[in-house]
Amino acid sequence: MTPEEPLTPHDGDGPGRPDSAIDQVRHRHCPYRARAWCGDLLIADSIQAVRVEQPGQEPELYFPLADVRMAHIRDEGREGASRPQGTARLWSVDPPEGLPFDAPPRGWGHGRGGVDGRDAMWSFGRPAPGLEWLKGLAAFDPDRIRIELEDARPGDDQRDVTYKRFPTWGEASDLIEMLDVRPEGDGRFVSVARSDARRPVVEGSQILGQAIVAAGRLAPERRVVSGHMLFLRAADARLPLQFRLDPLSEGRTFSSFAVRAGQGDRLCASGNLLLDVTAEDVVRHWLPVPAVAGPYQSEPYDMSVTGRDVRVVDGAYSNDPEAPPGPPVIDAWVRFRDEPDDPYLNAGLLAQFTGHMSIAAGLRPHEGIGQLQSHRTLSTAINAIAISFHRPVHAGGWMLYHHESTFAGDGMTHSTCRVHDGEGLLLASFSVDAMVRKFAAGAAAVDDRTSL
Repeated sequence: MTPEEPLTPHDGDGPGRPDSAIDQVRHRHCPYRARAWCGDLLIADSIQAVRVEQPGQEPELYFPLADVRMAHIRDEGREGASRPQGTARLWSVDPPEGLPFDAPPRGWGHGRGGVDGRDAMWSFGRPAPGLEWLKGLAAFDPDRIRIELEDARPGDDQRDVTYKRFPTWGEASDLIEMLDVRPEGDGRFVSVARSDARRPVVEGSQILGQAIVAAGRLAPERRVVSGHMLFLRAADARLPLQFRLDPLSEGRTFSSFAVRAGQGDRLCASGNLLLDVTAEDVVRHWLPVPAVAGPYQSEPYDMSVTGRDVRVVDGAYSNDPEAPPGPPVIDAWVRFRDEPDDPYLNAGLLAQFTGHMSIAAGLRPHEGIGQLQSHRTLSTAINAIAISFHRPVHAGGWMLYHHESTFAGDGMTHSTCRVHDGEGLLLASFSVDAMVRKFAAGAAAVDDRTSL
């Protein structure tokens, strides 16, 4: 995978895409309690919010007007730019008492830029035909108003409740749907596409997880023992991925497959998978679980997926180049609220997370370097992952990912990693090779949405 190879942007047209912009508007009930905040002032609180998605755009969250605290909202009496949904009516959010409207202090609203609330809410009094469900709903600009989802189910213990900042990538169920590749016959599979408008690049560990699920579909009586994938070039998250699995061996004990994943004629990843039937122990041992804080003593980390809980030991995972240096180790607890019944999907979920923190572990000892620089001034990407499974995976229980970077240099990092369950049993071992490089001198302007 090379830093000079960005994705080709798409304009929204193409085979199988709806012609009408209205046809591309998708909505669904948000199953979480949603709140909107202006600084410390609560301005909306609802269990009936609606998530709205359109290709190539960040999702929007619409609140019923009945759940908006209109005492803090001012009708501007004017219309905004026309949208596929119709012509928006604009509203402004008054700042908390004591803060001037025209010059809010930096950070007010907890938004990304600390700007004021003028025209920060909109609604559609007369939605476009076919979108009548928008009437009576209003959305807030997440750049200026903090929108959060309470990631919990009724009756959850308070220690299991976390908060995700909106816009989110989606639900854990969306991740499972994406991993659950569809068979097309003759060892071929295809995935559904789900993109993050902020960075529509497929993670390599996602491709590994999808390949594991595909292999399980071809050899359903066997377990995945190991897999190795090379990630050759970036894949576009706005398009489906095609997988081809060719059998290398099909014995009574072991099966193996060669895997190729791509989009059209573009080969994006290649590797091998080994599966077997289990046998009784001759010997058994495993490395002990690291002596680290448990999940409830660790810091929740928002990775923009509801239904998945990520907690980082000692808050060691940070994108901030100014974070204090530490050892090249990051421990993170991960758990999914709803565990799939399918053992291959459970293994795929474990594999999908293997590409998330190993580069950060390699950067951690080095002052002034952080993942915030990735795809801007640093070219970073996962080049290869090798994984071995040692036990059945139950992704609904806590899994401790122990990432240790053993080398960084020559534009590369290497990490050796383990995954233990909540009882300390070793579920899987994996290693990651990744690049950390400067962009070539004189290179064209870098687009951090698509560059590596």
